[in-house]
Amino acid sequence: MKAVVTTAQGAKPEVAEVPTPQPAAGEVLVKVQASSINGFDLSVANGYVVGMMEHRFPVVLGKDFAGTVEALGEGVTRFAVGDKVFGVVTKAYLGDGGFGEYVTVPEAVGIAKLPEGVDVTAAGAVGLAGTAAVDALDAAGPQAGETVLISGATGGVGAIAIQYAAAAGAKVIATAKPGEEADFVRGLGAHEVVDHTGDLPAQVHAAAPEGVDVIVHLAGDGSVLAELLTEKGRIASTVGYGADQHPAATFIMANPTPATLERLAADLAAGRLSVPVERTFTLTEVPAAFGEFAGGTRGKIAITVA
Repeated sequence: MKAVVTTAQGAKPEVAEVPTPQPAAGEVLVKVQASSINGFDLSVANGYVVGMMEHRFPVVLGKDFAGTVEALGEGVTRFAVGDKVFGVVTKAYLGDGGFGEYVTVPEAVGIAKLPEGVDVTAAGAVGLAGTAAVDALDAAGPQAGETVLISGATGGVGAIAIQYAAAAGAKVIATAKPGEEADFVRGLGAHEVVDHTGDLPAQVHAAAPEGVDVIVHLAGDGSVLAELLTEKGRIASTVGYGADQHPAATFIMANPTPATLERLAADLAAGRLSVPVERTFTLTEVPAAFGEFAGGTRGKIAITVA
């Protein structure tokens, strides 16, 4: 099959022909139609995850996937051939990925059925970012009437977190540059916008004189942001800021459980959630798409596989 791989530590991502994977016991084989780029994919491609996870080269990149179940491994009961599915490749090692025409994934985690009517591009872009947003907000628990600051609001995780925080009845302050970025986050439900290239604390204090109750920390200096919390404020961080740095902080590692993925799917199907896609690339264009992603995006960069 055709896939985007890295063949050795430090090797640049390239399009290559690799053997089509076969599902082991408890796994399903998915014919991939769509995926998307996440920061984790760049970390793997740049060698930053070496020493943290086993690499089985050639490593097929890509965490997200959406497509159709092609075959079942022994003992699989949750899925049938032909089911439309989506999710996040979740294994103890790196080797299988969504940037290929097929991928094998365990049925127990990282995969859920896709309801009718959900766009496959959105499904292929929501898995990891949506899970990170849900897990962060579940950890911080914003309540109706509380103020939530989302730092790094214009990216894929931030775009989803804005929607869920606003739906919870919170007042959402989002970081974005003036102009198109500010319009983007307001369109997703942000009530106030602060420019992270300026004096961020002063802007937040102007919008929330008493401080903020919740911070979703996706970018920026966590220690600076923590100074903006109310006395009972909470921080949920996806970028390494945790209890060792601040007692109110929780470091989030996105865990794509079936329940979380099913929640995302149901919200997509019902129109309660949207996945903004700034641009779509084909599988063979993934190496070039990495450069686009690294320059910053509004929402997600999607990958069309088939």
